[in-house]
Amino acid sequence: MTAATLPRNAHFADSPARDGALLLPVRGVRGGLAFAVQDWVAQEVPVALEYNGISHAVMLATPLDLEDFALGFSLTEGILDSASELYGAEAEPSEHGITVHLDVSSAAFARLKHKRRSMAGRTGCGLCGTENLAQVSRALPVLDDGVPIARRAIAQAMARLQAQQTLQQATGAVHAAAWCTAQGEVVLLREDVGRHNALDKLVGALASESIDAAAGFIAVTSRASFEMVQKTAMAGVPLLAAVSAPTSFAVATAQRAQLTLVGFARKDDLVVYCQPERLQD
Repeated sequence: MTAATLPRNAHFADSPARDGALLLPVRGVRGGLAFAVQDWVAQEVPVALEYNGISHAVMLATPLDLEDFALGFSLTEGILDSASELYGAEAEPSEHGITVHLDVSSAAFARLKHKRRSMAGRTGCGLCGTENLAQVSRALPVLDDGVPIARRAIAQAMARLQAQQTLQQATGAVHAAAWCTAQGEVVLLREDVGRHNALDKLVGALASESIDAAAGFIAVTSRASFEMVQKTAMAGVPLLAAVSAPTSFAVATAQRAQLTLVGFARKDDLVVYCQPERLQD
């Protein structure tokens, strides 16, 4: 799914658009000289996820790859046990944003109703609306060893990831999450204004492509938050490499899932916070 088209009464609806961005007039000063140009600005709109007619979550997201987003969110939040439980997804734009209507199995819908809570998300926040502490640290799979990953493969993946961030290059405002082979090849990449959204989109794409997620690793252009680790573990990926730092809760969660957590992955440098045995020199 490409960027959804909002109705004409939505914000900046008359502006030229590309996938995930709008071309807007801007003014400024650079190097002491004033300028007035057209510049690409990343789109951020409310996206509601509705399961069998019941609204469950509203997130602020870039309206790009929304089918991947809906599937990935459903898997990493434990609403779906597998991609086969999603029968269909359709995005419906309105003046307020976009609603993604998901048709899920009766078992998944029963699971959703059992755990359903009011949740309104915003960029950079994955736990908004969680009602109690027990809902935060849910049960996670204990990850298998997976394939060995060479340290140089992480450096190669980070360099290739940056080169493939087309929306970031145009706007300077989005995060990326990529699934990479053990050799450092970037196979799938998704972008979004929210780092959690980008990762959910990637997880959805992995499930749609039926890729063996355990055969590689995930690289992200953000810090490694608790929820980034949790989503990676739910996807069955044994290693998460982040360009920035993790939090203590992220490290503890990675240890619980036996996930290799790498931070400050920049050029040839990196810091390993747990499960270093998966990395090879």
